[in-house]
Amino acid sequence: MSPTELLPLLAPYASDVPPALAAQLLLYLDLILKWNERVNLTAIRSPHDIVRRHFGESLFAAARLGPCSTLLDFGSGAGFPGLPIQLAHPALAVTLAESQGKKAAFLQEAVRTLRLPTEVWPHRVESLPAGRTFDAVTLRAVDSMPAAIAAASLRAARTLVILTTLAAQPDPAHLPAFAFDPPIPLPASDSSILLLAHRR
Repeated sequence: MSPTELLPLLAPYASDVPPALAAQLLLYLDLILKWNERVNLTAIRSPHDIVRRHFGESLFAAARLGPCSTLLDFGSGAGFPGLPIQLAHPALAVTLAESQGKKAAFLQEAVRTLRLPTEVWPHRVESLPAGRTFDAVTLRAVDSMPAAIAAASLRAARTLVILTTLAAQPDPAHLPAFAFDPPIPLPASDSSILLLAHRR
């Protein structure tokens, strides 16, 4: 894929993608496609769909983070949304938490190849040092979303950033310490949303 193919795919999600960011995203895409042949990083196989669904939705969230200096990507998988957020915000201190060994190894290789300062935490989030918190915690397509959100809320000093669907969105009553913004529909989707919840 070339930059001239990449940019129109990202246009609904990110209004401005500088050439350097586009080049890094293409390198990241190549890594995903190579590793996905032997490690099931993502069920989405089409490069165009990976760009739209994974890169686009991650950059959409990145543009709406607000003030933030530290971020935890909870259950990062192949790095979404944490790695595109790191690429879009190089000064942000991002930690990718992924307990599955092969996916964590991919994340370490991606961070090395892309020459990023990103930390990879190859264990469960619950095993992070007690009391370690982050300005923002992101969640997307994690197993057992309600339990993950409950655990993530303990690590979020300011904001929870949740990429989910209308049907699977959490009940704000279960997170009384957070105030939820209205859901933001994701481009090119009938049901996917971005939820921002701010600590009261």
